[in-house]
Amino acid sequence: MLSQDDRPPVGPTDRAAGALSKRKNTRRLLSGLSVVMLLVAVGVLGYPFYTNLYQGRVQDKLENQLATPEAQEAYRAGAVAEGESLTRLKIPSLGVDTVVVEGTTLSALRAGAGHYVDTPLPCEPGNVAIAGHRTTYGRPFHNLDRMKPGDEIILETPVGSCTYVLSKAPFVVEPTDFSVVSATPSGMVTLTTCHPKNSDRQRLIVQADLKA
Repeated sequence: MLSQDDRPPVGPTDRAAGALSKRKNTRRLLSGLSVVMLLVAVGVLGYPFYTNLYQGRVQDKLENQLATPEAQEAYRAGAVAEGESLTRLKIPSLGVDTVVVEGTTLSALRAGAGHYVDTPLPCEPGNVAIAGHRTTYGRPFHNLDRMKPGDEIILETPVGSCTYVLSKAPFVVEPTDFSVVSATPSGMVTLTTCHPKNSDRQRLIVQADLKA
């Protein structure tokens, strides 16, 4: 049997391990924190998947709605309700093909992209402004920063279609800069989304002119 003097010295690590082994509450707390952290991680990773799945179901409904006589009538009357189908937006260079709804409220934008209600209807004179998600709800504007001058944006409404052509590269503005969606005498479309990805610190802007 070793005497007290013959026993190896107890270091800080040994003392900490001993303390933890004697404190059941501490171990339970650490276990609880581990579970919470795991749940948070699953939530962070799963949220985009959920929103994309939700947006896909909404898009199926909106596509069917866009082709109805009721949609044509509402469009001609300028009476498309918030959250209802307004136009199909296509960006061939990015492979984007999504139905845009009327309105830019949180609920409306669950469709992926929404039309600023105070701007002209698609294909009409003036600045047609559309906001879209970049990382959730189908992320239709995920790669908007890759667009280049000469790329086309096509809007297909219930009563006709038109094409816009980029004349300049995408650019970034502050979230408080609403001049990008202000009225213009000529026909153009403005697309807005968050920048950088996974952040709402700034806004990424794409503007294109109506093709004659």
